[in-house]
Amino acid sequence: MQDRIKAKFAEKALPFAKEVREYVKEHGNVIIDTVSISQLYGGMRDVLSLLTETSLLDAHKGISFRGYSIPELKELLPKAPGCTEPLPEGIFYLMLTGDLPTPEDVALVTAEWQKRSPVPAEVFAALDALPTDTHPMTQFSIGIMALQNQSVFAKAYEVGINKSDYWDPTYEDTMNLIAKLPRIAAYIFRRVYHNGSHIEPDATLDWAGNFAHMLGIEDPQFKSLMRLYLTIHVDHEGGNASAHTTHLVGSTLSDAYLSFSAAMNALAGPLHGLANQEVIRWIFDMCEELGTNRPTKEQIEQYIRDTLAGGKVVPGYGHAVLRSPDPRFIAQMEFCKQHFPDDPIVNVVWDIFDVAPKVLGSLGKIKNPWPNVDAHSGATLVHYGLNQYNFYTVLFGVSRALGVLASLCWDRAMGLPLERPKSITFEWMKNFVEQQKAQQTANN
Repeated sequence: MQDRIKAKFAEKALPFAKEVREYVKEHGNVIIDTVSISQLYGGMRDVLSLLTETSLLDAHKGISFRGYSIPELKELLPKAPGCTEPLPEGIFYLMLTGDLPTPEDVALVTAEWQKRSPVPAEVFAALDALPTDTHPMTQFSIGIMALQNQSVFAKAYEVGINKSDYWDPTYEDTMNLIAKLPRIAAYIFRRVYHNGSHIEPDATLDWAGNFAHMLGIEDPQFKSLMRLYLTIHVDHEGGNASAHTTHLVGSTLSDAYLSFSAAMNALAGPLHGLANQEVIRWIFDMCEELGTNRPTKEQIEQYIRDTLAGGKVVPGYGHAVLRSPDPRFIAQMEFCKQHFPDDPIVNVVWDIFDVAPKVLGSLGKIKNPWPNVDAHSGATLVHYGLNQYNFYTVLFGVSRALGVLASLCWDRAMGLPLERPKSITFEWMKNFVEQQKAQQTANN
């Protein structure tokens, strides 16, 4: 039997969507208040409406954290003994305080997270109740939510707390949650991909090194990669979906657990963090179709054109803000050139980097034909045997916690209000445009 409700919706919505697209094409440059119609219907691109202290994204220079670029931070942030990559504890300290950390500062952060890292048994029980084929990001979000009854902020708010002190329990929730995330993420990884053969944490290791250990990859280079990976993915100013979600949900005075779990649901979208698993699948599909793990640049170009002709995007290329190669892509490329420059899949990534921007740029429809961070991360992880693509976004999420939760602490310290933008209807917008036309005619 036909679903009459569904049919009625399609009857109404599909012609309406076509009407809107045609209207925006004709009137997109009309300004309503301070925003153009094309911006209203285009994801609010370039609309200045948020405050985020931890990082800033420049279209051409890329991301900076408290004014420091990724290359600068790779030099300036403290490192683990014998490691060339910065410790994520350092960039968290920088985002939270605004000051470059000393090795002693970083050691304090590590010690705090080690102290706060034990995960209650009921969290593992909640995860074990899920089917093992539940997507790791869904499990990750549920694991975070299972911690929520430990929220210091929620308990303080319930008994009464002055709003000027909201930052204090928010800081406690932030530190407690970040400390536990590697254990939860590694538990999901071992549960899904290693038949529940879990690895206990090592209290002698730093935050990222211990995460690598619990994943079960003991290669010292992989620990270095995790330190780099968890540093460069921490933040991307406030307008990206996961950061904005944290801020939006947090603005309702939801605690850090509720806010961050919501952020992970945003990160799980294919147009946000889930893109990192789409990239490596696209690369392996290309290699399988071509029958080689080292396709020529000519073959890559044709595969890109075939992908576009099929109405699909080339994953890992393009960015809402950036108009140059993502510095996070470059950081990963430099790591690979230092440690395994002959890896075949990594070299495919570099060949795509040589080809894709020219092809995409030649179309004249794409503002940014350059690679973003997702274009490289999968191939780097595959080198160390981490080829469970569905788990890649969880790694991203563990890192992103550092930036968005540091920002949440600042939101509470500044007393930022509930976020509530104004919306309009299409009919209101059409009436506004007609009134503007009539006014212009009268003035002429």
